[in-house]
Amino acid sequence: MNEFHATTIFAIHHNGECSMSGDGQVTFGNAVVMKHTAKKVRKIFNGRVLAGFAGSVADAFTLFEMFEAKLEEYNGNLQRAAVELAKQWRSDKVLRKLEAMLIVMNQEDILLVSGTGEVIEPDDGILAIGSGGNYALAAGRSLKKYAGDHLSAKEIAKASLEIAAEICVYTNHNIIVEEL
Repeated sequence: MNEFHATTIFAIHHNGECSMSGDGQVTFGNAVVMKHTAKKVRKIFNGRVLAGFAGSVADAFTLFEMFEAKLEEYNGNLQRAAVELAKQWRSDKVLRKLEAMLIVMNQEDILLVSGTGEVIEPDDGILAIGSGGNYALAAGRSLKKYAGDHLSAKEIAKASLEIAAEICVYTNHNIIVEEL
């Protein structure tokens, strides 16, 4: 059976700023673009946290809700909420079948959360997931390293997705950028 999939999400902490970008493409199977303007990056927890997903849309919405509930439960502690979500996601028989990944960030932290129990904080303040994630990650690292203070976090996030969209057939140019 064909599934809806494909996206690119990119997040960066740079010069005291944080930004996350995502494309709008939803693909059915390997050949049909079903939607061009999906919003896969959101502000949550009263606008203090950014979250972006790659994977099944319905699964991602379930995870957004669960993660926001964990943030409420742990008074906005991003790391604790992420660890508790990952533990619940990995150990629950129903949740274990969810097919998505999340990047979550606030002003201090940026984390990748997966259903296999990983909660990963990058060394360089940059994360990317999804079909075009490796392209966006390479572009973002290069832009951060060589553009330095000349580009803002928002500009790097947008440019990284634009570059990924030029290479990855599952990433489009309808880019949403959110910042804190």
